[in-house]
Amino acid sequence: MGVTQLNLRFRFQNKKLRGVSCELIRYPHGVLPETFLTMTGQVVVPILLSTLGMMTAGLVMNTVQHWPVFLEVKDLLTLVPPLVGLKGNLEMTLASRLSTAANTGQIDDPQEKHRLISSNLALVQVQATVVGLLAAVAALLLGAVSREELDLAPMELLCASSVVTAFLAALALGLLMVCIVIGARKLGVNPDNIATPIAASLGDLITLSILALVSSFFYRHKDSQYLMPLVCVGFVALTPLWVLIAKQSPPILQVLKFGWYPIILAMAISSVGGLILSKTVSKQQYKGMAIFTPVICGVGGNLVAIQTSRISTYLHIRSAPGVLPPWMKKFWPNPCSTFCTSEVNSMSARVLLFLVVPGHLIFFYIIYLVEGQSVTDSKSFVVLYLLAGLIQVTILLYLAEVMVRLTWHQALDPDNHCIPYLTGLGDLLGTGLLALCFLVDWLLRSKAELADLSELASGPL
Repeated sequence: MGVTQLNLRFRFQNKKLRGVSCELIRYPHGVLPETFLTMTGQVVVPILLSTLGMMTAGLVMNTVQHWPVFLEVKDLLTLVPPLVGLKGNLEMTLASRLSTAANTGQIDDPQEKHRLISSNLALVQVQATVVGLLAAVAALLLGAVSREELDLAPMELLCASSVVTAFLAALALGLLMVCIVIGARKLGVNPDNIATPIAASLGDLITLSILALVSSFFYRHKDSQYLMPLVCVGFVALTPLWVLIAKQSPPILQVLKFGWYPIILAMAISSVGGLILSKTVSKQQYKGMAIFTPVICGVGGNLVAIQTSRISTYLHIRSAPGVLPPWMKKFWPNPCSTFCTSEVNSMSARVLLFLVVPGHLIFFYIIYLVEGQSVTDSKSFVVLYLLAGLIQVTILLYLAEVMVRLTWHQALDPDNHCIPYLTGLGDLLGTGLLALCFLVDWLLRSKAELADLSELASGPL
């Protein structure tokens, strides 16, 4: 489906029409060029909604961390970032693939649309099952390394909870992504701008809620000898069916064969962030860590996923895999060219970076109103938190530009290979920087309290 834009210009002199000019522009791929205001208008609402979802997920996490299953099975907290990060590995990647297909006209044909949707959803189920199992094993091994002992007792619960959570969350969010991309296409809105943030808006909340409920269910039935192994075997047994459905589409078959490395590595990166979370969340100086972790990780992941999806669509429209446009030949571009030029991808990077501070301030205030006692009101922490958010998103947006160019040069689809890495890095950077914010703020407050005590001690008796 193409889009035709008609520009008419009327020239008046002394209130009389003196001339008319007409310009007809044809956009064969159905995408109108976007201005700064157009993109900002399309991105702001989904980003705000997505951060609301992540904020709610943070509040949920602050509650469920005190549930018996989370207190007894400590490795469940290590599972949270990789499972929540599946939205970046699977749903956001799915949204990016479908957005590119929409913008290049691939889903305009009804038969092709049905084949594309069914194969993509089947692929996501295969990936969710495999990554769910691997995430449980990674959580167990990371817990063993940190405690210097391997506890196999919670292994069945971890595996069953992880697989069921990944499968159900992937199914729900996958169907949602399909509806959003098709709806955006019909409304004339660029799905690159809205699909990935909306995936994140419910992704954290749905995944964390399912994990809490499913793990609690298995914990209550932990004496049932065969329940959890049968659940794992049952979901794994469905994998050949999803593979057969996914093989209907040759591009999806390629992802099924060669797209595992970025997803597994991204899961491993997110698991390190999960280890940081599990080691800090219960300590007094990191009070509020559970609430802010989904927010800072999610904001960074959302923004970089939007940028990656946009650059990928840009290359799909203007070039062929393996061939970079002349103005994108440098694999390591100057950071100024990433943020400070008039080029469309630079403009979108500025829009996304501009949203970081206002977005975090709004949600910091909402979290403070809802959970005042669980959140520090230190001004130094607010400044550190905003600085951490800016550093995280700046690094991620630059890496998106670099990774998309390198991936495209290797004739690989950035939709499948870049978003998992970048959202995984977003989880690790977000969790690490957030822990550093709490630590530095605690040190500054401790130093101030010591100084006050010294002044009192040295005062007149």
